[in-house]
Amino acid sequence: MKRQVLFVQGGGAEVHDQWDDKLAGSLQRELGPGYDVRYPRMPNESDPHYADWKTALLGHLDRLEDGAILAGHSIGGAILINVLAEVRLTRRVGGIFLVATPFVGEGGWPSDEIRPRPDLGAHLPAGVPVFFYEGAADETVPFAHVELYAKAVPQAVVRVLEHADHQLNNDMSAVVRDIRAISDGKPPS
Repeated sequence: MKRQVLFVQGGGAEVHDQWDDKLAGSLQRELGPGYDVRYPRMPNESDPHYADWKTALLGHLDRLEDGAILAGHSIGGAILINVLAEVRLTRRVGGIFLVATPFVGEGGWPSDEIRPRPDLGAHLPAGVPVFFYEGAADETVPFAHVELYAKAVPQAVVRVLEHADHQLNNDMSAVVRDIRAISDGKPPS
């Protein structure tokens, strides 16, 4: 049986088809045929709203099997992690992998829709590995955001990728290595 991966796109005009499709494609190619990367189009991608994306995400999460991998890019990652902090899932998650994700809260980006949680890690599913990836050349999400996540989610592994931009240069190999390690039952290093 294939291992399921839900990849949540970022926000912006035509991001699903012209930007983050390259990240989803990299995930599927590098993970190979043993994985099923699901890449749903999120509602109103050019102007994302938390409530709308939360509703859509809950529908997609309900269709996943135990052990599914959850990944998100940019604002999609911010919405995903905050949904996971708010909702008790009915299925076990295999891992959470967030790429170039803006931090919502003090020191990060403001939001009228997402409740800031300085103790975000305490609200995530227990025992689930969490990874953050930030490109050192990201000009969209300031580097300080990954440092804020490191404080808010102390159990997380933070990977800073030299020379990688907001899209990780469309190369998800670092994420794939960690997904494979977690899938093989290896602890994060």
